[in-house]
Amino acid sequence: MDYHNFALKHYFKTDTVDFQQVLDETLAMADVLEPMIADIPELLYQHRREGRNVMFEGAQGALLDIDHGTYPFVTSSNTTAGGACTGTGVGPRDLDYILGITKAYTTRVGAGPFPTELYDGVELQDAVGAYLAKKGREFGSTTGRPRRCGWFDAVALRRANQINSVTGMCITKLDVLDGIDTIRLCVGYRYNGVERLTPPVGAEAFATCEPIYEDMPGWKDSTVGVKDYDALPANAKAYLKRIEEVVETPVDIISTGPDRAESIILRHPFA
Repeated sequence: MDYHNFALKHYFKTDTVDFQQVLDETLAMADVLEPMIADIPELLYQHRREGRNVMFEGAQGALLDIDHGTYPFVTSSNTTAGGACTGTGVGPRDLDYILGITKAYTTRVGAGPFPTELYDGVELQDAVGAYLAKKGREFGSTTGRPRRCGWFDAVALRRANQINSVTGMCITKLDVLDGIDTIRLCVGYRYNGVERLTPPVGAEAFATCEPIYEDMPGWKDSTVGVKDYDALPANAKAYLKRIEEVVETPVDIISTGPDRAESIILRHPFA
């Protein structure tokens, strides 16, 4: 505490911290934390033996993974599905189903390669980018920063699905694409004059890739709150089907609005 108080006083020119107060507050936390302490691997093992459903939720995108992401534009930990095993003590074979969640278009917060970018949150590259940002309310949930928006990048998603062993996908914000005449789907990259179906290694190489697009007809009918797959516009279903084909992973859940009830579940992860 002496060390930190020295820095607070002489470097940051602010008030120092009282040692006894901090000690008392910290020790008082023991009463709250002690009931939460358990042998987590054993507890989860017993849950599995009893046939209970256990769900692990990851945070941040797969390409922000510190080992497999677009370094240095990554976070400080493993965000891929394997992190559930190292973080909890559950064995890899006990992950029965891995749900990959992605939007019906692509976004990114902060710096880093983004081949299909249409709008960087400040400067407009394409009117559709601003449309996606506004209609999708694309602002960072923690930072409040505007998200960069672009067309759906099936190449990046293919890599994400590979490194996560994704079983099925949940496509969110399908309704944000309502009313767009032509929807573009990035199905490949052109890198150094060569077409490829997966991103090159390294953020610098990733940033030089040119997207290869397929144009698909959009739809005028609203998909907001639709809960029945058959009720979706034909062009919306064709778009989802093409995503499945390109990334070689089935779409199991479709989100058509911000409420959790505004979903179409084609295959339940716990079924």
